[in-house]
Amino acid sequence: MRSLLTAAAISLAFTLFLTPVFIRLFRQWGWGQVIRTPEDIRNPSHAAKRGTPTMGGTIFIAGTIVGYLIGAYTGGNPPTVSALLVIWMMVGFGAVGFIDDYMKVRRQRSLGLEGWPKVVGQILVTVPFGIAALNFPNQWDQTPASAYVSLFRDLPVLSFMALGPILGWLLYLAWLSLIGVASSNSVNVTDGLDGLAAGSGIFVVGAYSLIAFWQFNQVCTGVGPAPALLQACYDVRDPFDLAIISASFVGALVGFLWWNAPKAQLFMGDAGSMAIGGVVAAMAILTRTELLVILVAGVYVIASGSVILQRLYFKLTRGKRMFLMSPLHHHLEMRGWSEVSIVVRMWIIAGMLAVSGVGLFYVEWLASAS
Repeated sequence: MRSLLTAAAISLAFTLFLTPVFIRLFRQWGWGQVIRTPEDIRNPSHAAKRGTPTMGGTIFIAGTIVGYLIGAYTGGNPPTVSALLVIWMMVGFGAVGFIDDYMKVRRQRSLGLEGWPKVVGQILVTVPFGIAALNFPNQWDQTPASAYVSLFRDLPVLSFMALGPILGWLLYLAWLSLIGVASSNSVNVTDGLDGLAAGSGIFVVGAYSLIAFWQFNQVCTGVGPAPALLQACYDVRDPFDLAIISASFVGALVGFLWWNAPKAQLFMGDAGSMAIGGVVAAMAILTRTELLVILVAGVYVIASGSVILQRLYFKLTRGKRMFLMSPLHHHLEMRGWSEVSIVVRMWIIAGMLAVSGVGLFYVEWLASAS
């Protein structure tokens, strides 16, 4: 427990106290937000945000790593392959987002990487993650991930390897890539208002920290549950380390949100939104709760779902729009809602959905233990 609390506290202190230093550096380097889209016309308030320092995601990425390493070593819990895989997804997706941000700043255009190159970059990060996650077994032959689709735990009837090793591996990597791409891009489209993506991320990743900690208390090996509860135990590798790295990430987001809340003094940029998506995807895969992420990270699903619905409705009706503007939070802006009202209410929704996901996870454990 000391490792978890230390990691969260160090990460929080890192982003809370050092972000002003980075803001000054970003201004000197010319890392200002470029806003040259229809939002300028349809949402004039967005034009005032032009020039605000961006790429702030690099700060909470660094804060997470620093906090995690200090917490892990001071608490006597050296880094495990599971936590390193979460860091890989965070840094890898963040790097794709950083390239996108840097292209925007360098070209002074609101468009960086095109859609498909961005997706290819995300897949190139996810595939090595997936390969490594099915290797490196521990002394109980547990690997970080499994070749099953999971909900609250692995679903035995949905095994990729049942289709043969070649097709199984291809489908497994495709499934993980879908989770990674969908997660990162969902967070990315949510990051349209000050503090929205970061505040929501605190609830989502915080929920996964609770899930991982509960799995640690009910793990099937080592310091697992009482014999009477073995039928409800979790066959997950390194759950406590997953709780530590996710708690560190939450701490870093809390400190960052101090400077990112309305009116933001710093934007996270695609480097930050994609890093959040990478952490969410990695935690869902490694805690064996891949389908549950739809509920736990439901606030991000709402944002990306509204974009998909808008495009489908536009094509089906040949030009009509379901929303005044997508994603949903921009539609609410066009309806006259203030930015702060939208952000706070979306945080409430994020919290309720994350708590609902954790609640269902616990109910399933109760049912399995009874």
